[in-house]
Amino acid sequence: MTSKSWVTRFGALLIAFALTVAPSVPPAYADSRKVSVVPFGLFGDQSVFRSEATGAAKIVADRFGHGPVDVQYNSKKGGKATIETLATSLQTAAKGMDAENDVLFLILTTHGSPAGLAVKAGRLTQMLTPPNLAEMLTRTGVRHKAVVISACYSGVFIPHLASPDALVITAADADHPSFGCQDGAKWTYFGDAFFNVALRKAKSVKDAFAVARELVLKRELRERFVPSNPQMAGGANVEPLLVARP
Repeated sequence: MTSKSWVTRFGALLIAFALTVAPSVPPAYADSRKVSVVPFGLFGDQSVFRSEATGAAKIVADRFGHGPVDVQYNSKKGGKATIETLATSLQTAAKGMDAENDVLFLILTTHGSPAGLAVKAGRLTQMLTPPNLAEMLTRTGVRHKAVVISACYSGVFIPHLASPDALVITAADADHPSFGCQDGAKWTYFGDAFFNVALRKAKSVKDAFAVARELVLKRELRERFVPSNPQMAGGANVEPLLVARP
């Protein structure tokens, strides 16, 4: 056999081997990265927060997939969406994640104030402060985090949470209320614009936020409200990991 014919035959064998083995090769890690979703509707007296937490959970899971979803919410009679349960849920989610490569996606929807987020489950009332939430997230040990907070004055959380490894999106800045938290509504103004409209179609969280911010502003001006000024900060290392399914 000449060297030329040997090379040709060896090349053909390599191609045949590659075709045989290729289907069994696991997909790239990006395709199997977990996005663990933890949505909490913290205020039980208005059903909109339960509805928003549940709806947002489904949309985020559908768009990013590959991970568990743990939805908790409160009602007028009670519920499990407390500060203690949130801490436990975050730790539980973290235990099932690759701390360096997976993404923890936290969604909080409730009433807010410059002091933090209101928690109400039946007779139980609590206040989730920015330092408290920051500590909870740090304790998870998960590197990449996305946090969406749908509440008045929710921008107060940004200085405590945002970093290159933590993307933070809020329904309002630190000085303004947000709108649409009526009992019986399915979404708040921001939740509707970001989750229900923009995130269903956008290729990235950044694109969804840009669309949602514009939709919210138009709606608020039309209804003669002072603009809530939604915010997005941090997340330079997180955004590339949150690419929506086609």
